[in-house]
Amino acid sequence: MSYLLSATCAVPAAGAVLTAALPAGSTEARRRTTKAVALGVSAVTLALAAAVAGRFEPGGARYQLTESHSWIRSFGITFSLGVDGIGTVLALLTAVLVPIVMLASWHDADPGPAAPDGTFENRRRTQGFFALILAVEAMVIVSFYATDVFVFYVFFEAMLIPMYFLIGGFGDRAGGPESSRQRSYAAVKFLLYNLLGGLVMLAAVIGLYVIAQDQGFATFDLPTLTGAIADGRLVLSGTAEKALFLGFFFAFAVKAPLWPLHTWLPNAMGESTAGTAVLITAVVDKVGTFAMLRYCLGLFPDASKTFAPAILVLSVIGIIYGALLAIGQKDIKRLVAYASISHFGFIIMGIFALTSQGQSGATLYMVNHGISTAAWMLVAGFLISRRGSRLIADYGGVQKVAPVLAGTFLIGGLATLSLPGLAPFVSEFLVLVGTFTRYPAIGIVATFGIVLAALYALLLYQRTMTGPVKDGVRSMPDLKVRELAVVAPLVALTVLLGVYPKPLTDIVNPAVDATLSQVHQSDPAPAHPVAAHGDATSGGEHK
Repeated sequence: MSYLLSATCAVPAAGAVLTAALPAGSTEARRRTTKAVALGVSAVTLALAAAVAGRFEPGGARYQLTESHSWIRSFGITFSLGVDGIGTVLALLTAVLVPIVMLASWHDADPGPAAPDGTFENRRRTQGFFALILAVEAMVIVSFYATDVFVFYVFFEAMLIPMYFLIGGFGDRAGGPESSRQRSYAAVKFLLYNLLGGLVMLAAVIGLYVIAQDQGFATFDLPTLTGAIADGRLVLSGTAEKALFLGFFFAFAVKAPLWPLHTWLPNAMGESTAGTAVLITAVVDKVGTFAMLRYCLGLFPDASKTFAPAILVLSVIGIIYGALLAIGQKDIKRLVAYASISHFGFIIMGIFALTSQGQSGATLYMVNHGISTAAWMLVAGFLISRRGSRLIADYGGVQKVAPVLAGTFLIGGLATLSLPGLAPFVSEFLVLVGTFTRYPAIGIVATFGIVLAALYALLLYQRTMTGPVKDGVRSMPDLKVRELAVVAPLVALTVLLGVYPKPLTDIVNPAVDATLSQVHQSDPAPAHPVAAHGDATSGGEHK
């Protein structure tokens, strides 16, 4: 039995403990040591996640590198880990983004400006900040690797605690005099919404266990349960399956988030630092959409097909609603938050279109959205830290004084609107094609989201980067070496995966095919089959 997955989960968890235990102090040297230790741990985690991806065989078993460690024997709970192609790429995405977030957040936990009495305002504990980031990383990776329903649920909920403190205790300093109260409100709203979703899911997890136990399956092991459901050894009545599906789906829809359960996201992202906002939308929220694929479709195939049309309607509402509200925002970070709500609508639409193109596109979308939104948000964070304001109206003419910053901000915006040649285009195209083949009306309406994305992305660039140079922008410095080290890999990945997505599709597609087979779905046959070579309809001769 390989212990590679356990190591990938354990290293950031142990690093979080180590970082938190480092000697506290206000000196720059101690803060620098803390940051270096945390960054080193995240680099080791990235190496391990890359090793997992390297050892994964796309044509092999559904779950690979499996581990199983006894936990609560009396209830059939084991600490079981295993990866399919989808979990592999999402865990790797997490491991790539965390060190980038740390570099971008290098000074976010430093003391604030000196007060008149000589003390520091907004004093923050550097050890706590970086330890919380590593704790989030560990819990998210466990969620992507877990093959026990109960283990997944525990870490699905546990990651809320470090995120709560990152939002409420280490929030954005550019929010004005009311920022402390607003951060507390955003953190509490984030926690309550997600705890409510988790409570509903817990009831569904217990219900699933009781039904399975009555039929001789006293286990939470996901492959065992999905296999028994697929071959008819475990039977869920229609009513029970629908109720359990809704319990799981509700929790995942809150986490994702899906309209109308999205309202916590603009508050949480708006009041967080740019790095924490990236953790929310590019890392933590992906657990929700990933779980829809693995748990909703795998455990409740018939209910998934029953509720798919309704979920598609909610998804397309989210696409249009999020884009429209993004256009009207005055706050840069809230604009990115509403844009993410629109993008999550595309992801969920691709999942529940129940086609191979749609689900492959949705999985790629999770990765590409994480990369492109991280680039856009982190450059926005650099911009906000220089000006001290999140308001779009306070900017203008930035490209004349900081052309590199403006250029990278433009690339992030173009990726967000899915410009051909950049990574999100491929995934959005696949989602729309996969949806249109089964639900053409939904696909047509969703296409308007692309037009609206162009509006909010280009209008934001125009209002902040072009035009006359505003007074507060004249002395703005361009990106520094550390900031370029943050942005460069994200831009490179955006271009590389836009031009050559095959490495990801090769890993993801077998898992997508396995998921579709669980729900007994295949791609719709073309309405107008292409004529064979030499057929009379193609103008060729009969043979």
